[in-house]
Parts: sequence; C-alpha cells; structure tokens
Amino acid sequence: MGYMGDYSMCICFPKKFGVTEAGPPVDVKEVFMKYATGGGSGMTVEQLRRFLVEVQGDVEASMEDAERIVEEVFKRRHNNVKLPELALSLEDFQFYLFCVDLNPPLLNKVHQDMTAPLSHYFIYTGHNSYLTGNQISSDCSDVPIIKALKRGLRVVELDLWPNSSKDDVLVLHGWTLTTPVELIKCLRSIKEHAFSASPYPVIITFEDHLTPDLQAKVAQMVIQTFGNMLFCPPESDCVKEFPSPEELKYRIVISTKPPKEYLEDKNLSSRGSNSLKDKDSDEDTWGRMSADLTNDDDKSDCDASEHSQCDGDNEACDQLLRPLGAPAYKNLISIPAGKPKGKLREKLKVEKDKVRRLSLSEQKFEKATVCHGTDVVRFTQRNILRIYPKGTRVNSSNYNPLIGWMHGAQMVALNMQGYGKPLWLMHGMFGSNGGCGYVKKPDFLMNVGPNDQVFDAKAKLPVKKILKVKVHMGDGWHLDFKQRYLNLWSSPEFYTRVGIAGVPADKTMKKTKKRKGNWTRVWDEEFTFQLTVPEIALLRIEVHEYNMSEKDDFAGQTCLPVSELRPGFRAVPLFNRKGEKYTSLRLLLRFEFVQVDI
Repeated sequence: MGYMGDYSMCICFPKKFGVTEAGPPVDVKEVFMKYATGGGSGMTVEQLRRFLVEVQGDVEASMEDAERIVEEVFKRRHNNVKLPELALSLEDFQFYLFCVDLNPPLLNKVHQDMTAPLSHYFIYTGHNSYLTGNQISSDCSDVPIIKALKRGLRVVELDLWPNSSKDDVLVLHGWTLTTPVELIKCLRSIKEHAFSASPYPVIITFEDHLTPDLQAKVAQMVIQTFGNMLFCPPESDCVKEFPSPEELKYRIVISTKPPKEYLEDKNLSSRGSNSLKDKDSDEDTWGRMSADLTNDDDKSDCDASEHSQCDGDNEACDQLLRPLGAPAYKNLISIPAGKPKGKLREKLKVEKDKVRRLSLSEQKFEKATVCHGTDVVRFTQRNILRIYPKGTRVNSSNYNPLIGWMHGAQMVALNMQGYGKPLWLMHGMFGSNGGCGYVKKPDFLMNVGPNDQVFDAKAKLPVKKILKVKVHMGDGWHLDFKQRYLNLWSSPEFYTRVGIAGVPADKTMKKTKKRKGNWTRVWDEEFTFQLTVPEIALLRIEVHEYNMSEKDDFAGQTCLPVSELRPGFRAVPLFNRKGEKYTSLRLLLRFEFVQVDI
C-alpha cells in the first residue's frame, strides 16, 4: 500500500541491497582536471574563482566568494577551517557542487526592479485562502493562511459574512457547509506572519456580503489590527495608477469593491430580499452553479451579453447590497474592484485616468483569451486581472496557471491547500526574484507597438533561446524515504522526467533511461529544448521509480523558472507532491543556454 502516493512499501527479500556512494560524473572529473593544479591534485581558491566565472557564469565572483566556499567545504567535510593550504580535492569539489545551499540553481535574493506599478508584476495569489480542504464541507481556519504566508503568498482572499445575530463578521465559503472562523482571528494572524517570508506588500481581497454597519465594523477591525502597517490611498474619486511594491514594503493593502452611497436604481429594490442568495461576489455561488454552467459555458457567441445573475463586481449587485454608505470602509480600499456592465469586451475596457481590479472565473477568462486575447493583454498593462477556479472544483483542484501568465494576468489565484501540477508550476514561478512573491512581468507583455499592437499569444513565434539540461546524478532517497517507503532489499530503477511548461509551442516532456543500481543514481543524459517564449517557461523535473507490477512510484519533483536558471553545474533540491522540500533529496544538473539570432 502506498504512503501519500510518494513511494510504495515493498516486500522484503532475503538479500539486502546496500547503500553505496557513487563517484563524481565524468564531466565533473574533466572540469576538475582542467582547473585544478598539477593535473588535478587540488583546486586552489584562485582556480575555483576561475571555475565560478568561466563555467558557472558567476562573472562577479571574487576571491572572497571562492574562499568562503572552500572554507565551508572544509568545515563540513574535514571539521577544520584552518589548514596549511586550502585546496579542494576531487571529492571536496564534488561535495561543493552537490550542496544546495552553496550551489543553488536560482539566486536567493530580490534582483528585479521593484519600483514599477503593481500591475507590472505577477503576484503570488491564493483562492479562498482560509479553507483547510474541499470547497463544500472543510473547516475555515487561519492556519492555511499562516502556512501560505510563510511560503511567500502575497494575496489573501477572505469571504466576509455576518454571523447569525448580524452583529459580527465571520469568514466562510458562503452557501456551503464550511465551518466559519472569526474575521479578527484571520486579521491578527495575517499581521503576525505577513512579512515572515517577504517584505513586499500583502494584499487582502475582501469578498464581502455585509450590511453598511458591518462594513464599518470591518473598517474598525482593520484599522485597529494593522495600524500604521495599513496603506490608505490618497482621498480621490478614483485610483489613477497603482503604487509600486517598493513603495508598499511592509504594508497591508485592501482590495474590494467600493460601497455604494445611494441606491441608484430604485426599480431594483423589489428584488432586494433575494440579493444575498443571488450573489457570491467574485465566485460561482453554489446555489446557482448549474445555471452558471448552462448560461455561461454553453454560449456560442463570445460577445453575447453575460447572464443577469449577480457575480460580484456587477454594478447591479452593488446597488442591491449597499444602499447606504460606509465611508470608513471605502477609505481603506487601495485597489478598487469593479466589473462594468455589458459584454465581455466592455469589461476589459481600459480607462485613461482610472485603474481597477477585475475578477474572472477560469471559464470566463478562457473565453476572453479565445475571443479577445490582445484586449486581455492590453487591459493588464495598467489594470489588475484576477482569475479564480471555477465553481465545480469542489475538491479544491486547480487549473493551469500559465494561460493567465501568458496573457499578463497578475493575480492567478489557486487553491493553496491542495497539491498537484498546477501548484508545482505556481511554486516554480514564484521561486523567481528571491521568492519575494512579486515577479516582474516580461517586457513583451508590457510593450505597445505601432497601431497599438500588443503581444498576441496565438501568434506563431520563432525560437528565441535554446536550453540544454544535462541530468548527471541524484542522491538522498535512502535518507528521505528510509522510514516510510524505501526498500533496502531490492535494487531500485530510477528515471527522471525533464520538460518545459510554457506556451503551447514550448511544452514538452522527455525522460532518461531507467538506471538500476545503488541508491545514488547516475544518468549523464542531456536534453535540448527550443524555446519561443523563454521568459515564462518553467523547467519541470520529476523522478520516478519503475514498478513492474503497478504504477511507477513518485520519488520527487521540482519546477524552476527558465529565465532565472544559473548556468553551469547546479544542485537542485527535490520536493514532495505537496511542494514540501525534502531534507536530503537532490539532483546534480548542468544548464547551458544558447542564444538564437532572430
């Protein structure tokens, strides 16, 4: 029986299969011989510096950098920093290359420009951030919010509902069996953990179903909880441009729909008694799910008017639910949400002196990209677009986030409590830029050409860059899987799958041959990937153990942003299905980029 789908328990055979350590791959030996003194007797600090510059592409590597590496290797391998002559042996050199902290595949610091408006960034976004499990009957809690913030999440979604006595505010998924959690508890946890992984702003999106009195109470809670951490926009009728992540460092930002001060259409008042049931803000209300699927997905005309049921940013819903003002609440909103009435293309209209956030379900967004792909890209150059999972994903599954990123959508919201390939891609994307939760959008998504031309995701593009990935070896299974999965009584057959997730033209998956032997696996196989849009491509890596009698066993995965890969030999850590890093499991890979003349 498998454990969490990661590795199967095996029947023990009489002959125990031992764990032995494999020697350095051929390429490692050759590069050591090339740079080491006297035909490979030892690599000095200066020779290591040359290796860092010429092979690893660390052009700014100094003698101090090389000396720090050598001293750390000696400290870990020989328990001695002060030796007469600091020179790495071949085994020392191999040890350094295989150390994830000394030789990582990505830079671990913020290095992108953080002074552009928020609309210029992909932002690490969660959907229904308070749910512990499925969308219908799981508990609501601050625990998943804390866990996500510690991972670097920057956008937290809270659904606000009145309690039974209408005098307090709860967080829950409306019209379901989910058990609520108090809003104040969520706010306090956000305050405590907001900047544990990143100094850049945390955006709280409120999906509120409240009366004006309770909106005022929410405003009081927010102000009292966050104090000076709260970013309040300048008093104005509209936001003309979003501030930058740098301006908002260590700040909490509120995003929701501004409350209406007066009932603009008295003719709508007769429908007011059912307004809450007709509305679940940005989300597909469970009570009208079947209507959504019929009225939205089955439409043949992309420009057909949306059905009249309230879907959150709809002006009619605002008129129904907010007949009175809530000035304090309104003054908190730095990122106003709004969805103009009319056809889908009109919702994507760019206003000259006003910016806003628009939310679309994955279904509506897919329809928008098919019919109005360039309008979506143009909209996201100044405005913020949020995408959320369709209502039928009751088990908290997710959609492919890449379709959002390739059209410039900033807030691609996923269910963070689940696991699977969409979340692996999310973790890979936001490993970029030091894991700060904000990734600068590529220039091609922000550029405007002649005749107001913008990037067209449907256009056929030439190959821009070639990535070569050589899978040298892997190690750590006997340490990370020992207690639960590993069978030391038989010889494992590991293989690695390597591929690209990105635009359709770049998508591919390849695999190494199965290698049978000890638990330190050596493959030494190289793969070449031709990329048309390398800026948003993600390198996917999975390791599996061949199982003759049933499905092959999962043995680790990772996902890395191609644009941030450091060339040369790199130690790549592996993660489990939930995206949690293994203690010892890692691969030794070599990355090489070839620029293509276009």
